[in-house]
Amino acid sequence: MSLGMSLDPPERLLMGPGPSNPDPLVTEALAKPIVGHLDPYFLELMDDTMELLRRLFETRNPHTIPMSGTGSSAIETMILNLVEPGDRWVVGVIGYFGERLVEMARRAGAAVTVLDVPPGEVISPDDMRRAVSRTRAVGIAMVHAETSTGACQPLDGIARIAREHDALIIADCVTSLGGMEVNVDGWGLDAAASCSQKCVGAPPGMGPVTLGERAMAAIARRRQKPATWYFDLNLVFEYWADGSRQRAFHHTAPISSIYGFHEALRLIDREGLEARFKRHRAAHEHLVERLAGLGMELFTPARHRLPMLNVVRIPDGVDDVRVRAALLRQGIEIGGGFGPLKGKVWRIGLMGVNADLERVDLLVDALEEHLKAARR
Repeated sequence: MSLGMSLDPPERLLMGPGPSNPDPLVTEALAKPIVGHLDPYFLELMDDTMELLRRLFETRNPHTIPMSGTGSSAIETMILNLVEPGDRWVVGVIGYFGERLVEMARRAGAAVTVLDVPPGEVISPDDMRRAVSRTRAVGIAMVHAETSTGACQPLDGIARIAREHDALIIADCVTSLGGMEVNVDGWGLDAAASCSQKCVGAPPGMGPVTLGERAMAAIARRRQKPATWYFDLNLVFEYWADGSRQRAFHHTAPISSIYGFHEALRLIDREGLEARFKRHRAAHEHLVERLAGLGMELFTPARHRLPMLNVVRIPDGVDDVRVRAALLRQGIEIGGGFGPLKGKVWRIGLMGVNADLERVDLLVDALEEHLKAARR
């Protein structure tokens, strides 16, 4: 690689934990002419983006927007606006990304009680009820789809517990949104955050969030301003106001990124949520069947498995890094394991356009060849 090199990235089939390959229509949208961030055309596009995002989150929350930043920015937006120093929160940890929620909440000044389970398992409502009752917590934070273990944490029962105790519930839906149901209103979530680059199918750079009435009321009664300016929702919502109000400048929006994000949302809406979720589930089931034919199995118990993120046990005697490197030379990316699962599992993403039977076959056929070579 040389200084001033020309831009010529390789073509990859992105079958890891994210990003995923965008639809070509999304890529085309990124190159559309740029307008100003207060241009009438762009303001109209903002309104349409918010409405499409509400449909995806299955909510009527007016405060549903894409933050200018990656999925981590969306999660920090929730935490920095809803956590005040000294607040008692229970954070459910079912893997690496739950641990990140703990760290973010503590940095925001929360007194955090950690409720964790072994990798691959999920937290029961009864355990959460006991933790919230014991600590008199004002909030619960959970990861819906744990990318490190491939486990799906049910949220509806936890949300009922939050309401029983007059506590908020916020969820990291980074991996789940766009690939499985995220029913914010139906489940009773107070806030949820995600990203653009996984099942939504846009490039990295946007962090969708949605906040309901209870969350907005908590922000309104804060004792002090949040320790952030860029992610201060009182300021951001003056820009991402609905079309009936005058918008106020907050920051220069990433125009092209929002073009791509809007196009991805439009394609999801055109496909329909039920059909999209069914497609992700079918790709997952096909992958599991093909892997079983190679004598391979998933790490995550079947009752907890995500459809879009599959954590696969590496066969004995197979070198993790060598196989992934061989696949990458062939133009296919999969992910390795985190923490205690490092070197023991592969993480295979079936997200967006990559939740496709032919792409699953392409990956498994290549993996079969490299496994044979690794065992010689």
